[in-house]
Amino acid sequence: MSGGGGEEGNTLEFTPTWVVALVCTVIVAISLAAERLLHFGGKYLKRTNQQPLFQALQKVKEELMLLGFISLLLTVFQNRIVKICVDEDLMRHLLPCALPSESASGGEEGSHASPETEAHHRRLLAEATGGGYCSARNKVPLLSLEATHHLHIFIFVLAIVHVTFSVLTVVIGGLKIRQWKHWEDSIAKDNYSAEQVFKPKITHVRQHDFIRNRFLGVGKRSVILGPLYSFLKQFYGSVTRSDYLALRHGFIMSHCRGNPKFNFHKYMIRALEDDFKKVVGISWYLWVFVVLFLLLNINGWHTYFWIAFFPFVLLLAVGTKLEHIISQLANEVAEKHVAVEGELVVKPSDDHFWFSRPRIVLFLIHFILFQNAFEIAFFFWIWVQYGFDSCIMGQVRYIVPRLIIGVFIQVLCSYSTLPLYAIVTQMGTHFKKSIFEEHVQVGLIGWAEKAKKKGGLKGAFGAGAAKGKTPSTTDGSSAHVQMGVLEHNEPPRPDV
Repeated sequence: MSGGGGEEGNTLEFTPTWVVALVCTVIVAISLAAERLLHFGGKYLKRTNQQPLFQALQKVKEELMLLGFISLLLTVFQNRIVKICVDEDLMRHLLPCALPSESASGGEEGSHASPETEAHHRRLLAEATGGGYCSARNKVPLLSLEATHHLHIFIFVLAIVHVTFSVLTVVIGGLKIRQWKHWEDSIAKDNYSAEQVFKPKITHVRQHDFIRNRFLGVGKRSVILGPLYSFLKQFYGSVTRSDYLALRHGFIMSHCRGNPKFNFHKYMIRALEDDFKKVVGISWYLWVFVVLFLLLNINGWHTYFWIAFFPFVLLLAVGTKLEHIISQLANEVAEKHVAVEGELVVKPSDDHFWFSRPRIVLFLIHFILFQNAFEIAFFFWIWVQYGFDSCIMGQVRYIVPRLIIGVFIQVLCSYSTLPLYAIVTQMGTHFKKSIFEEHVQVGLIGWAEKAKKKGGLKGAFGAGAAKGKTPSTTDGSSAHVQMGVLEHNEPPRPDV
């Protein structure tokens, strides 16, 4: 305890004070610099009135606080953890790498382990069975001190990579969505009135580009070829100008008919920023997934390889579904009408989405981004911590496909799936609270709360209030619902 040489070094009792002061200074300086960077970033976002991104930054701070708490727990209890002793036979099961003795007797299978890996295994075994607390009882630690330290680093790397990849996805996806702005501007330049826009004008349905591109053609109406077309469509021209104009007009006619010059693009960007603060966090079910993966990462199973296909398949399914929804909207119009009076109008509905819940798509994108970040974080952590030749890393034939799939998921999700999500999820039955500017949202919520206290909304809630229920929009809060109720009762027009 009192010091001396050895790999463990001296305790603070026998460490020079200048060393302690220097190390503390460096750690505190780095921490304060990171904190100030986040602080000034938050001030900039508030000053530029980017409230959704500011809330996303607050979410990042929460994740960092959680990481700090996890770090504190591991640090405080690491000495207690290494004193939890178990029988050595129990530690020979469900290993991510074969023990050196098993590798030596395993013939060709064991020959893949490098000398460095075997030396690392011998060192770990020596640590576990050496003259420590557990070895005195003829047992081994449940988790060695070094393994606890490595687990600590992995959790930190995972969270940082997830936040980084989420930001990267939204930034690239946002750039793609902003390319659609000239479509919105081209409509605004017409400077028409509501009477001109909705002036009766009979046109044949099949003359519209939206119907020609999404409804007409070989196999597009087929039960088998239709989904296949949607699957392929996500890889090229996922959203065209005719798609944007048709979905925009359908949204306006459903939710703000009195404002044909409604800035749908600006609303879409605000809605995406609102969703970003949910995507950037790590929810409890994602931590459950991490635990399950660590449990199933068993030698010979190649779990890290097979699990890479899970987000890959999910991403393709989500992209196909979103494209198919656009095709369904076109089919509904084309099958119900031969000619239309005025502009082509699609009808938004939750029925087009899985289980009639548009929010499921956001949940799946959140999971896909986290799973992909987990794969990349795990790869680099193993590479830096144990080396490229580590048995956990596996053979090159398993490593290369993982990396290719990870890059493909990141690119496709950023360039195609996220922009598709941003526009197609507006085709649900309800609009999102982002339809109102931030100051209007605050004003409406404040008014609703005051009116609720005075009982002034009793008639507006109708039968739902009589049953003790509050109707809800896709955002899920009572204040948002009141906005939805107000929309159908001639609210202040949302000017965006």
